[in-house]
Amino acid sequence: MSSHTLSVLVEDKPGVLARISGLISRRGFNIHSLAVGPTEHPDISRMTIVVDVESIALEQVTKQLNKLVEVLKVVELEEGASVQREVLLIKVRCDAVARSQILQLVDVFRANVVDMAPDSVIIQTTGHRDKVDAFLAALEPYGVRELVQSGVIAMGRGPRSITDRALRSA
Repeated sequence: MSSHTLSVLVEDKPGVLARISGLISRRGFNIHSLAVGPTEHPDISRMTIVVDVESIALEQVTKQLNKLVEVLKVVELEEGASVQREVLLIKVRCDAVARSQILQLVDVFRANVVDMAPDSVIIQTTGHRDKVDAFLAALEPYGVRELVQSGVIAMGRGPRSITDRALRSA
């Protein structure tokens, strides 16, 4: 199976997330990542869904998503034709000896320290999944106390907007 990123524009109504995730899970596909948030239009939300499926099955899921009344537009975002990012907050053990080494890693990965305590530090980084994973691997030896990672958010490159296209066709 291969990983596919879908950008799904939906009406901002209760139950839409449950219907969409249910549709995908009923087909036996795992949702690897799911991020939902508002768009520039207050009544429309964007869902970014990363699923591991074969291309034929993805086409079936896309057609079924398009049949849902609340779904306005479904677009697959190809890796090279889109900008994809994740956010990571990580709390790392950080004594006086390790602090300078951890802060060097923060600089190298262009991350930010968002909280510092005598024995730990919380760091935020944003980037492509590969960068986030590499940063996490670099911090592992110091002792990860806690971690939270967002789902992938993505947007197609160039001047075209799927939101505008969805509104024109609605």
